[in-house]
Amino acid sequence: MRHTVRVALCLAGLGLLSACGGRDADASRALQSMSLVDETNLNDLMLTVADPAEAVSYFRRAVEEYPDRLDLQRGLARSLIRAGQPTEAVGLWAGIAARREATNEDRVAHADALIRTNQWGEAEAVLATVPPTFETFERYRLEAMIADSKQQWDRADSFYETAAGLTTRPASVLNNWGFSKLTRGDARGAERLFVEALRYDPHLFAAKNNLVMARGAQRNYTLPLVQMTQTERAQLLHTLAIAAIKQDDVITGRSLLEEAVETHPQHFDVAVRALRALDTGGG
Repeated sequence: MRHTVRVALCLAGLGLLSACGGRDADASRALQSMSLVDETNLNDLMLTVADPAEAVSYFRRAVEEYPDRLDLQRGLARSLIRAGQPTEAVGLWAGIAARREATNEDRVAHADALIRTNQWGEAEAVLATVPPTFETFERYRLEAMIADSKQQWDRADSFYETAAGLTTRPASVLNNWGFSKLTRGDARGAERLFVEALRYDPHLFAAKNNLVMARGAQRNYTLPLVQMTQTERAQLLHTLAIAAIKQDDVITGRSLLEEAVETHPQHFDVAVRALRALDTGGG
């Protein structure tokens, strides 16, 4: 009888061990899944809110450890762009785009890096390999910029309009479109686009500055009614002053420079030097 009990206990023990073994395997898989989730979250944070240089170091180490992982290579390439190192990013994107598992999004990112390094012809050639059915904001934004560089204004306008319609945050592309209009001499059309850009992003200083330039080109030397800090106000007054001086409205320009110096919360060296240059030139 005791022997039967011992056998039963042994069998029960084996069952428990088997059950523990199963739980251990499940736990191991769960931990691996959690680790992947944690890594994905960390990668996303590095690509968005982390310091760009820190993100480059993080992804560089990761790529050295896992050189075949395409997601980490993409992370490094994007981080290099954020860190203002597009030359190195071009080589990385070229390698990624050459991989069999590369996507159209990778090719568009490669074209973007090429444009950032002023390789317009190469960027156009890369975009030509992306099928027309791949319709994304980034793709049309780049197509617009390339058309701009070739002074194909109708194509540029069409691409800018399409790109703006493919995003809920079109401020940057509207600003680019407006600057394109400004360089063509269409200051009024540019002004409308800068105003629209600021409706979407009231903090976009580039659009504020470009808006002032567009108004100045029309000899409208008053600041627009947009949100601005005291420092921004001084900078915009300086931009407006330079626009006036370039159009030989020197008295107005001098007045605007003086106002810019008075407005800036600190010493506004650029405006002060401009005033001295006017005095030296006898303007």
